[in-house]
Amino acid sequence: MGGHVTGAAGALADELPGWVTLLRAPNPGPMTLDGTNTWVLRTDPGAPAVVVDPGPADEEHLAAIAGHRPVGSVLITHGHPDHTEGSARLAELLGDAPVLAADPAHTIGAEPLTLASALDADGLAIRLLPTPGHTADSVCFLVEHGAERVVLTGDTILGRGTTVVAHPDGHLGDYLSSLELLSTYRGIPALPGHGPALADCGAAAEFYLAHRRARLDQVRAAVADGATTAREVVERVYADVDRSLWWAAEWSVRAQLEYLGIPPDGVERP
Repeated sequence: MGGHVTGAAGALADELPGWVTLLRAPNPGPMTLDGTNTWVLRTDPGAPAVVVDPGPADEEHLAAIAGHRPVGSVLITHGHPDHTEGSARLAELLGDAPVLAADPAHTIGAEPLTLASALDADGLAIRLLPTPGHTADSVCFLVEHGAERVVLTGDTILGRGTTVVAHPDGHLGDYLSSLELLSTYRGIPALPGHGPALADCGAAAEFYLAHRRARLDQVRAAVADGATTAREVVERVYADVDRSLWWAAEWSVRAQLEYLGIPPDGVERP
């Protein structure tokens, strides 16, 4: 589940590496943008592929993924249903490819992901990057083939707009730390869970950091102006956002208030 802002998160990637294929799920919407991005990574024809985020339980989409067999493993960036709902069915279609996630609830046929997990596959060097914040189980994957590198960012960084901090599972302090980590990957394309690929993961992370800091200033100002609940903060800070998305904005506001040490259900005043 992604974001609710529509501005660009950074320059778009001119093209994908030849070993990267995008399969976009047919689930567009305000929170999923154009749909969930399923990424298929394969260095050579016939070599086992790595699939990142199966997406929803849509039979045609899952069949398209299975059409890229052989698949050696399926990686999960985080457990939201628009990324994982199709996992069990895809595992059935593939037969023996494990589904690897940080959360045991979304892991199939293997142990949950850790920093010690062996992820390299047929010419792909894959490194797990723990990036909690959007959700507690959010991870990214740094993938290298030859001189080319990409970062699979899930919903931690989107191709368009900004993501929500899904409070209470998500945590703003963790999210800011994760963005600081991703800001070090300058010049490396970001392959997000929604929206187009970005040319520079580090630049996108810095854009997100600036956006989050600006939002915190707006939340402080809203509280100083008399807002006493998360909903009242949303009404002031997210007034330009479609009201149908205010429920998602309230997730982020609750995370922001928690980060600032302000009770989200009623600001205590003298």
